[in-house]
Amino acid sequence: MKSSRLVSVLLLLQTRGRMTAAQLAEELEVSVRTVYRDVEALSAAGVPLYADAGHSGGYRLLDGYRTRLTGMTADEAEALFLAGAPGAAAQLGLGSVLAAAQLKVRAALPSELRPHADRISGRFHLDAPGWYADADETPYLPAVADAVWNRRAVHVLYRRWREPTDVERRLEPYGLLLKAGRWYVVAGPGVPRTYRVDQILRLTATEEEFTHPGDFDLAGYWAAYQRDFHHRLRPARAVVRLAPGVPLPGPAQTDAHVEEDGWTRVTVAIESVDRAHADFLRLGSGIEVLDPPELRDRIARTATEPAERYGHRARPVTAGPDRGARSGRSRR
Repeated sequence: MKSSRLVSVLLLLQTRGRMTAAQLAEELEVSVRTVYRDVEALSAAGVPLYADAGHSGGYRLLDGYRTRLTGMTADEAEALFLAGAPGAAAQLGLGSVLAAAQLKVRAALPSELRPHADRISGRFHLDAPGWYADADETPYLPAVADAVWNRRAVHVLYRRWREPTDVERRLEPYGLLLKAGRWYVVAGPGVPRTYRVDQILRLTATEEEFTHPGDFDLAGYWAAYQRDFHHRLRPARAVVRLAPGVPLPGPAQTDAHVEEDGWTRVTVAIESVDRAHADFLRLGSGIEVLDPPELRDRIARTATEPAERYGHRARPVTAGPDRGARSGRSRR
């Protein structure tokens, strides 16, 4: 464990430059005292590591010092090749770059780790898009990616769902996301907004450089966006009772309570009365809607109308010998 941490200290200083003991401790999730001991161990091993005193001080490596030590394990080598998404890289125009990078990494791996990388490539393939969905046409994806990378504003003609559908926008692209095979760009100016890249009808690149918000966290923004999306998707609530073994028909909003008869009472989020009506009917007699009254009444009507219809049209059928005797008389 200590040897792995020493390698991490060395690589952090090599890639990031000067770092304080507190910064190293936070990165490695250890105490500052442990960092002091690790630095002493590296110095004793001959690593040219120096400490600068003062407010802006910290530890640093001698200028020009590079280590060829990576400390890569078999699991890390496998994860590296599994993380490569050739489809997404190809859409971004980086397919050949990814292939070249993987080839170089494989060549740099110790001989005992190369079979692990080959095994991952041969046994796992990541295909993000879902079934029954055509791939989105994203002709402007490389241009958007270039704008994200170089922090250049773009002018786009964008198609949205509400009127007016086609609008012109000046975007400052902060980051790109791939979700279920669909590309999204998060862009300003101002409060970040999410745009589907396949809905960009026209794009004009500019040389106008924008200032990227220093506190913008793409992963954090997307997590919050998805939570808000699910909240907006299911803004209403329904109180239902479920028979034992019947799954929840939507996200639970309160703790489920098992009643004396074994049925579970719970409040679930629903998109609308119309959608919940269709979803709940699939559960048949395994669900009872208590609230809202409108939904309860609709399901009750849907359940009774077929019975009434068939009840009026059904004719009594005589079974057994009497049916056969009646058939015999009709033939005579």
